[in-house]
Amino acid sequence: MATTPQQTYIPSKVVKSEYPLIDNDPHFKKVVGYARTSDYVHGTVAAAAGPGLLLAMEKFAPSHVGRGGFARALRLAGAIGIAGGFLYFYQRSCLRFYGMSENAREVELDMQEMVTKVKAGEPLYGESKLTPHMQGVAARQSRYSALFTAVLPWFNFVNHNQHGVDTAKYYRRAEQELEAERAGKSS
Repeated sequence: MATTPQQTYIPSKVVKSEYPLIDNDPHFKKVVGYARTSDYVHGTVAAAAGPGLLLAMEKFAPSHVGRGGFARALRLAGAIGIAGGFLYFYQRSCLRFYGMSENAREVELDMQEMVTKVKAGEPLYGESKLTPHMQGVAARQSRYSALFTAVLPWFNFVNHNQHGVDTAKYYRRAEQELEAERAGKSS
């Protein structure tokens, strides 16, 4: 009995938004690398909010927990604040990849990065050690995952080619740039 090959690519739905979709399943490194200074600031403020509010409450309504009790609570609030601040930072950056907030800077950075990879003959989204089927599974599990970060943080650590965008635009731009370089050299 012959086995039928499993379908490894299922096209994703594209959410209509005011800004262009860059990637509906961006790699963790790309999200962190493309983050803006404002993302870092918002994440830092969110991280400091927990311990800061705890200190303010202790000042206006002391808990009188005794020796070392408040220090433990402050450390716990700091740890939770750091985790929450990072998730907020990560989500803000991801929303730009999804086209859900202004992303002109990220569109240009993505175009430059991908055109450079095309010119170098490298795979656009990196090499993967997983089978195509497992890459598809990973893509389906983490696609648009940042929208659910508050409930279940889920990051994409897998290189795959299923990102919900037409990659032909990168090849067209690379051709245009190579033609311009050739025309510049021949002049």
